[in-house]
Amino acid sequence: MKFATKAIHAGQEPEKVTGAVTTPIFQTSTYADDKLGINKGYDYGRTINPTREALEKNLAVLENGKFGFCFSSGMSAVHSVISMFKPGDHVICSDNVYGGTYRLFEQIIKEYGIEFTFINTSDNDLIKKSLKKNTKLIYVETPTNPMLGITDLEVVGKIGKSKKIITCVDNTFITPYFQNPLDFGIDIVLHSSTKYLNGHCDVIGGCVVTSDKGIAEKIKFIQNAIGAVPSPFDCFLILRSLKTLAQRMKAHNENAIAICEVLIKEKKIKKIFYPGLKNHPQANVIKKQMRGFGGMISIDLGSYKSAEKFCNGLKIFEIAESLGGVESLICHPATMTHGSVPKRMRVKLGITGGLVRLSVGIEDKEDLIEDIKGAIRLT
Repeated sequence: MKFATKAIHAGQEPEKVTGAVTTPIFQTSTYADDKLGINKGYDYGRTINPTREALEKNLAVLENGKFGFCFSSGMSAVHSVISMFKPGDHVICSDNVYGGTYRLFEQIIKEYGIEFTFINTSDNDLIKKSLKKNTKLIYVETPTNPMLGITDLEVVGKIGKSKKIITCVDNTFITPYFQNPLDFGIDIVLHSSTKYLNGHCDVIGGCVVTSDKGIAEKIKFIQNAIGAVPSPFDCFLILRSLKTLAQRMKAHNENAIAICEVLIKEKKIKKIFYPGLKNHPQANVIKKQMRGFGGMISIDLGSYKSAEKFCNGLKIFEIAESLGGVESLICHPATMTHGSVPKRMRVKLGITGGLVRLSVGIEDKEDLIEDIKGAIRLT
């Protein structure tokens, strides 16, 4: 089956008792045993829930994986992965990761004795040079947040396999519709399902997908032990939204490309960051591992003052923290999503006061373009 068909049907067979086509919301915390020690495969809501089970199966299929696990947030999904490691282990991580991931690793997990090296994972040689005898995980975002840097998944997968190092990719920005990291030898793929997977700005969630049975057993244990699981209703909402993921991503992609074509001609825009740019330095890698470019664009307006005027001048784009919804959003990474990243590191990465991040929605592109042009005139 192709993607759109899988999104609608995978893990979502008609409900057995009534034949309901839509997977029901099993809003229960516990299940009755038929007799002592004998049940129908369900015992406690934190451990297993039929609505969550359907969503996990669907996500695993969409990422071309075998095992899926859902969490109450993207950060709890990241936390579950890093919880597989122990004091003394070393982790290589993309330096331009989501600010919340950096904060978790640097301010919490590091205190438990796990060592982190943050590098530009777009540099294949730098990844190899950063390896240590105790390196146990290579954690990558591609495209990165918010600079949209690209990491060669095939290279990372080969390094991981050759050195017996687990590899993990945050696929939130581009989604399984446009990219499947597991196909390139990556061990784990994760998402903040709050974003494109749900796509309607009404759910907080996260997920982890793998085809490795050993990793799956560990993640399942951690999921149950920590208990950061989503509610059945949240699972229902995400499962419903996934049915239109293909159509939404096509629209996000089309609108973002159209907006970039306009931004390129604007002299007040100092830099544009988007995987779909024709002169992108990693065009060959993008062509190899991505089937589209997504709906995220970052632009540098040169100064905080210009960025402020631009953001405040928009009428359709709302100033907000999140991304990936049908509504167009804009954020100022230096003071919002990446405020917890030290200034010296932000500057090094290019997250300046003039940088803004656009999450291009699926509204009529003509309206979005007019909105952007009007805001640029105010800068």
